[in-house]
Amino acid sequence: MGLIGIDLGTTFCAVAALDDRGRPVSVPNRDGDILTPSAVYLAGDGSAVVGQPALDLALEEPERVATLVKRRMGLPDYGRPVAGREFRPETLSAVILKKLAQDAAAHLGPVTGCVITVPAYFDDTRRKATMDAGRIAGLNVLDIIDEPSAAALAYSVGAGGAAAPAPQTVLVYDLGGGTFDVTLVKLGKKRFQVLGIEGDVRLGGRDWDDRIAAHAAERFAKEFGTDPRTDPQSDAALQASAERAKRSLSKVEQVSVTVSHDGRRLTVPITRAEFETMTRDLLVRTRLTAQHLLASTGLTWDQVDKVLMVGGSTHMPATRKMLADLTGREPDHSLAVSEVVARGAAVHAGIRSAADPGNAEPPPGDLGDIVEISVNAHSLGVQVRQGDEQLNHKLVPKNTQLPAAAEQVYYTAADDQTRVRVRILQGEANQAEACIPVGECWIEGLPPDLPKGSPVKVRCGVGSNGRIEVTATDLTSGRAATAAILRPGGLTDQELAREAAWVRNMRVQ
Repeated sequence: MGLIGIDLGTTFCAVAALDDRGRPVSVPNRDGDILTPSAVYLAGDGSAVVGQPALDLALEEPERVATLVKRRMGLPDYGRPVAGREFRPETLSAVILKKLAQDAAAHLGPVTGCVITVPAYFDDTRRKATMDAGRIAGLNVLDIIDEPSAAALAYSVGAGGAAAPAPQTVLVYDLGGGTFDVTLVKLGKKRFQVLGIEGDVRLGGRDWDDRIAAHAAERFAKEFGTDPRTDPQSDAALQASAERAKRSLSKVEQVSVTVSHDGRRLTVPITRAEFETMTRDLLVRTRLTAQHLLASTGLTWDQVDKVLMVGGSTHMPATRKMLADLTGREPDHSLAVSEVVARGAAVHAGIRSAADPGNAEPPPGDLGDIVEISVNAHSLGVQVRQGDEQLNHKLVPKNTQLPAAAEQVYYTAADDQTRVRVRILQGEANQAEACIPVGECWIEGLPPDLPKGSPVKVRCGVGSNGRIEVTATDLTSGRAATAAILRPGGLTDQELAREAAWVRNMRVQ
């Protein structure tokens, strides 16, 4: 069975599948590497190159290369032209996904379904964009799963946690290339339950890279009076050098960053101590987020049995030291931190497939017996008017066990009204303008001749994968009404088909 799990990362991607015993294993790309850089080069002949070759080409033609696409998911565009054209983040992500699926098929045979991971703190707009990217790539997306949950699931299956005699409470600290999540999970015998989620979708290893790049660029500008970051080619080389320096500083005490720009060259030495000082505030942000999560769940560190480190950025020694100081226990890094998320996604794909009664070929192992329970990362609410203010009326509070739903009765504002508009929000703020707008939901198909003030019951729900759904009932007649969420900036079915045709006809290598 061609089921795969895909860790669609900000800086690197990974793919995993299930072996004949139902255990997750990483699947290498065509170059034999487990990790594929999340970079796309668009060639002049209409083809695309994905991975390390794309990063290499960025040093010569940065205007043709897209990186860090994941940070733009949920937005209407990538933020700058690539190869002279504006692109949706979903489309660029789809090119990456097509490459990953192609390489997996070369090892496994045809890919029949996949699960794609998302940061736990992704809102509904970003989750839908991720699923749309899979559709554009031509993949059968069975589901999406939060990255920390996937990591804990892989740990549970790989370490025998699913069969543990006593439940374990596990903190998953996931510091990836572009996003950060921290999740509390309870692992028991055949039971996997998320207790709480916190995170930051604008914090990741790239921010550590940027500090090194800024330090080196400022030294260069002081020496020569010109900033290498103003030139795309010089900036691409500087960013690549900064990332290499960050990785090396996890193993040695001092490295050098070479900056070349405008015919000049400067070598800037950086010690690990200097690096940790210039990035201390970033690490503190992750510490405060972890503390806030624990406080919100009402647990103490003594009640946390294990701390799992996930994401390539956890290789930094300061991260491990901070977690040990914070939690009072040495973090567990027994699993490959850059592969474990994809492996957990493969397990989730197996669980979803095993639970499908129409599946003639269930996956190997006993994954169908595992119960998965998640929570929502953001409160779900609707915008309501109170006096002159627009407020967020929360219906499903944050960290509610999923799936969950809540109902609210609204009233028509005029005679013969045939539809009602409901603005859907995500967030914790009381002010509507401070929340994330999911979209407008039009309750349509109301019966004719309804008097003003007729009640309409709206049911807002959050699925087990964090996606939002809305249903409505006209209480006067008892009939169901249609409720479609119109998401600002989202792709229509026609636009999805157009982008999918473009990607389908593209040669990707």
